[in-house]
Amino acid sequence: MKKVITLCAIAALVLSCATNPFTGKKTMAFVPDSSLFASSFQQYSTFIKENKVVTGTSDAQMVHRVGEKIKGAAEQWLKSNGYANYLKDYKWEYKLVQDNAVNAWCMPGGKIVVYTGLMKVAQGEAGLATVMGHEVAHALANHGQQRMSASVLQQLGAIGVTAATGNSSAETQQKAMAAYGAGSNIAGMMPFSRKHESEADRIGLILMAVAGYNPDNALSFWQRMSAQGGSKAPEMLSTHPSDQTRIANIQKLIPEAKAEAKKFGKSFK
Repeated sequence: MKKVITLCAIAALVLSCATNPFTGKKTMAFVPDSSLFASSFQQYSTFIKENKVVTGTSDAQMVHRVGEKIKGAAEQWLKSNGYANYLKDYKWEYKLVQDNAVNAWCMPGGKIVVYTGLMKVAQGEAGLATVMGHEVAHALANHGQQRMSASVLQQLGAIGVTAATGNSSAETQQKAMAAYGAGSNIAGMMPFSRKHESEADRIGLILMAVAGYNPDNALSFWQRMSAQGGSKAPEMLSTHPSDQTRIANIQKLIPEAKAEAKKFGKSFK
């Protein structure tokens, strides 16, 4: 019986994997896009209603303009690589929201928010394209879907720990669960998230380059972000690469982005 359950679980894992066009890798997809997008659109709508959306300003216009260019770059790249229908269920929106946080995000399905606090660090379209390309890349690479799937696996692991220590004392069970929680986060979830950040940097550079923005500008943007300061956890205890790691990786990835952009008639000195 246990073997049957195990085989079924393995089959479910295999059937729940999908190949992503941007990474070429099979990724976990336990939650279908139809459910993920519906939830994303509803959450986005609620957020927009509860926050102040900035309209009619030059910054708001810039957010929309850059968003359209990044969207167009994604469509171009996907079509040329045989994935013309990949974005068919996306419903793109680009909103500038009044908030001093130096941040931006893109939800599954193309719902984008840029906070006004980011604009002073972006310092123009190229900087903004760096961020929006990166955030859109998270959505295109299905990182939200993968995180949800990874959480399911983490929860299954916790159930396994509970079952394995079921006959032990309450103290032993608590220690085992605490050890599992810390270990699965540090050795599993955090590296998984850092990998996603690096993937989004790579894809984002390609998108901004195909959109016509020189990817060299990504270096100066992330240097400005690093200069914002603030306390940061050591890389191994963080969901993001360190500033130094990110900047070094981006520098290595820029030639690939320029080469991709050249295929679409874009070139940079």
